[in-house]
Amino acid sequence: MTTLNSLTKIHKRILVVDDDPAILDVLTQYMKLIGLDAVSAASGEEALAAFKKNHFDIVVSDIKMANMDGLTLLGEVKRLDPDVIFIVITGYPSIETVLEAMKKGAVDYIVKPFQFDEIKHKIERALVEKDMNKQLRSNQGIIWSLIISIPVWLILGIILAKVLMD
Repeated sequence: MTTLNSLTKIHKRILVVDDDPAILDVLTQYMKLIGLDAVSAASGEEALAAFKKNHFDIVVSDIKMANMDGLTLLGEVKRLDPDVIFIVITGYPSIETVLEAMKKGAVDYIVKPFQFDEIKHKIERALVEKDMNKQLRSNQGIIWSLIISIPVWLILGIILAKVLMD
C-alpha cells in the first residue's frame, strides 16, 4: 500500500472529528495506516481545543454533531489557520450544506457511507493542490523580485557606463 508520506515527502498531521465512536476509531486507524499522524476528537469542542494546542495540516470532520457542529468547527478552525485543509463528512448531503461548507473554506466533502480510497484520494489531491499553490506563491515572489531588480541593475549599468566613458 502506498502511503501519503511517500507521495508528499512530508509528515502530515490530521485531526479526525466524529461523534460516532465506531466511525472515529475506524477513520483514525485508517489515517495512521496510510501514513498520517492522526489525532481523534469526539466532538467539535474537543477538536477545537486540540487544534488550538497543536498544529494540524488537515481536519476531517463530520458535519452533524451535538453542541458544536462541523460547520461551526470549520469556521473556528479557518479563523485560526486559513491554510488548513478541511474536509467535511456528511451522512445527510444537501446542496445547501455542501455550499455552506465550501463558502466557509472546506476543500471537499465526503458522503457517508464512504470508501476509504475516496478519502485517501481527496486528501492526496488537497495536499498536492496546497503544495502547488504554495510553490506558485513562492515563484511569483521570485518573479516580482526579478522584475523589480532588473531596472535597478539596468540604471546602475547605464550610470556606470556613462562614468567610465567620461
